[in-house]
Amino acid sequence: MGARAAGTGYASSGYADEWSLFNNPGGIGKSEQVNSAFAYEVRPQFEGANRMAAAVNVPLKWAAISAGMFRFGDDLYSEQMISGGIGNQFGIASLGIKFNVIQYRSEGFGIYHAFSVDFGGITQLTDKLMISAYITNLNQAKINPESNERIPTRLTAGLSFKPDEHIFITSELSKDLEYNATWRTGLEYAVYQKIFFRTGFNLNPNAAFFGVGAHKKRVRIDYAIQFNQLTGASHQASAGYWFGNREKK
Repeated sequence: MGARAAGTGYASSGYADEWSLFNNPGGIGKSEQVNSAFAYEVRPQFEGANRMAAAVNVPLKWAAISAGMFRFGDDLYSEQMISGGIGNQFGIASLGIKFNVIQYRSEGFGIYHAFSVDFGGITQLTDKLMISAYITNLNQAKINPESNERIPTRLTAGLSFKPDEHIFITSELSKDLEYNATWRTGLEYAVYQKIFFRTGFNLNPNAAFFGVGAHKKRVRIDYAIQFNQLTGASHQASAGYWFGNREKK
């Protein structure tokens, strides 16, 4: 989630921002200020396929914690998730773990609940180069024990490069255990660290992404649009707010 990630093709494993809880939990440990965020995504060609999420991140003396909520769907089919995560910085590496309670509801099929665990990390190799990785549904939780249907388990590994203060390039490979790998790549260009222009692409399935953002003092506002031959265009907007200057010690 987060329109910043959407604008760069969801190649977000190297991001350590307000949306780390929903992208790579390894970024939670890099939180330095209390912040909150909200995002909403609209898919005009697929009524009932909209998504929304909210998150809060709090740095503590010994770690950083994060909590959030996510919802997808409508009255016919929906997914709700409550998540909590914790992360910390260990030298050049930031590690984080996330716990999810998920509810699946389908008209005529009832309601099912599942508990899943995600784990990730980001390592700063140099001032300009980072590597990142995370796994979703580490415990391979089942949606319906009777049918043995499982929540997707996905492995993602990425590489991020920041040649200067204006340019951020990120690329990652993501593999679901049941499907072929997806390649995601994105580029972010910053103007005075206040205005951001983004683009990205995915291969398998193919999709193109564009986005813009503005960050002034305590507020960040982002917008992104995705183009896909199968699902058409989707739009996501997100906003973040930073509370004061409280920093993790």
